[in-house]
Amino acid sequence: MSTTVMASVRSALRSVLHWKPLLPLPRRGSRAAAALLPLIERVPAMAAPCRMHPAVYAIEAAVIDWARRTGLRADPEVGFHRMAGRAFAEFDAAAAALFAQWLTWLFHLDDELDEGPCPLEVFQGMLEGSAGHPLEAAFADLWRVTSARMSDQWRRRFAVNLQRQHYACRTEADNRAAGRAPTLADYPMLRRGTVGPYLYDLVEPCLRVEVPAWVHRSEPWQELVNSCSDITAWCNDVASRPKEHGDGHNLVVIAMRELGLGERDAVGWVLDRIAERCRDMSRAARRLPLDDLAPGTARDVSKVACAYLAAPRAHLDWLLESSRYA
Repeated sequence: MSTTVMASVRSALRSVLHWKPLLPLPRRGSRAAAALLPLIERVPAMAAPCRMHPAVYAIEAAVIDWARRTGLRADPEVGFHRMAGRAFAEFDAAAAALFAQWLTWLFHLDDELDEGPCPLEVFQGMLEGSAGHPLEAAFADLWRVTSARMSDQWRRRFAVNLQRQHYACRTEADNRAAGRAPTLADYPMLRRGTVGPYLYDLVEPCLRVEVPAWVHRSEPWQELVNSCSDITAWCNDVASRPKEHGDGHNLVVIAMRELGLGERDAVGWVLDRIAERCRDMSRAARRLPLDDLAPGTARDVSKVACAYLAAPRAHLDWLLESSRYA
């Protein structure tokens, strides 16, 4: 790859990793989410507020229209369009809108599994192309648009990760029925499943690119994805804990029980773990094998990596302003 192209690709990654002074944030989310604010002073990768997509209102309209058409809810105060608008601020509005639609679907699924009548069998229905449940019909609509752009290899990867969520949700359900809770050692892997691992696969079709299979299998790429997943999932645990009423599938609750910590100290312990994973994510981004790729492919891989790097701060801003956990 030419020195000029390589420099421009790495410059894009550095711009996401680079520290910038913090600007004051509106706080409309839950009080629990405000406990995450120390991260913006401790973690360079989360210090800079994300730029909002200039077409955020068009993205919101696209999500509301899609939700009405598929029978789901799209509350503007919850603001999935704003999370996607930040994570995809450097890309076109269609990319952000598609990702926001998937977020809307994913959180509906999460709520239904936790609080509603939705059976776990809905996962099998989605894998088989059924449309009997509203979530299955909405999934089929999104899948038709999303998968058309992608290779069979990518489709298989997505299906495997959807199955991973099914297994993880089944484990959670079995734990609750038996009165069990995961340990600190077991929880990170379980949480990567319940958070929806295919969510990270969706960045590629939203950006109309595909990461080469060997890059996706590489240790730096896997660490980039896993650390991003851990950061967003554990931040969500801090913000959502009051809403979950002491459920044992939450890193703060597990730390309180297993380490004998009070609530404040347990939150501090979780923030330490999040800060560690942020450092892991930054290191992984710098070790991506971009030099071994053709210039165009390197640019595509860099785009996906930049979206991952922007996700933790985009998610934090969303937690601080969304009504979901208020």
